[in-house]
Amino acid sequence: MTRELVLIDAEELAADLGLGGGLGRTDPVEGAPVVLDVRWALGMTDGHAQYLSGHVPGAVYVDLETELAAPASAEEGRHPLPSASAFQAAARGWGVSEGSRVVVYDTVGGTSAARAWWLLRYFGVDDVRILDGGLQGWTAEGLGTEVGEVEPEPGDVVVQPGALPVLDADQAASLAAGGGLLLDARAVERYRGEVEPVDPRAGHIPGAISAPTMGNLSDGGRFRPHRELVERFAGLGLRAGRPVAVYCGSGVTASHEVAVLATLGVEAALYPGSWSQWSNDPARPAATGEAA
Repeated sequence: MTRELVLIDAEELAADLGLGGGLGRTDPVEGAPVVLDVRWALGMTDGHAQYLSGHVPGAVYVDLETELAAPASAEEGRHPLPSASAFQAAARGWGVSEGSRVVVYDTVGGTSAARAWWLLRYFGVDDVRILDGGLQGWTAEGLGTEVGEVEPEPGDVVVQPGALPVLDADQAASLAAGGGLLLDARAVERYRGEVEPVDPRAGHIPGAISAPTMGNLSDGGRFRPHRELVERFAGLGLRAGRPVAVYCGSGVTASHEVAVLATLGVEAALYPGSWSQWSNDPARPAATGEAA
């Protein structure tokens, strides 16, 4: 996979939607992508209200907590993967059909929208891209927004899980201990164990390498240039033939790092349970400090 298959810029999306010149929504364009607004961040409770006050014309709101995750539990983590049947129902409700193109975005550099990107790809939807720069990038181009709810025609997509690789806790531990590259996409202070705002224990999986996903973004919330990303991951130990996987707090921002690696042509596995699952199991060790 290349950068062009993972990302889309605002101008290209506007052209696909038949928009431009700062205008709002127009008549739908045949073959236009389904656009999903995934307004979410840790501790954020007003994502839907923000969406209602202004979003990309035609975009459908997606509730990450209820549509992009199964109910939380200590055994599975804060955002377990939804079942195929639940995700299929949600995707159809967003208007996703067989052969649909999908674009996802948010207001936090794609770090929540990437969860929708990952799940759609995991469940077999091939053409899914992240709006580079998110809603801020859209409005910075002088493109208009609309207010209120969008209620699309239901889609008919049929999903099948397994199109992207996943790891469970045992496999994540084995990868880190066996020469693979296990990346921790959380903020560095959480990796070090200095703070832990939400999970029961602080620290990281032994052998994991700190690679905060926010380090993959420029100041404007866009993905950093290809060369910079290549250099960053090479410095973290990425090399040809070395298996790589990513985790975070609950499998959300780790999806963003999987997407970043996909722009480099690297297929990384996701550990969906992530630290929220690992730290709830007292039998699993927690490392702290700078060292892996």
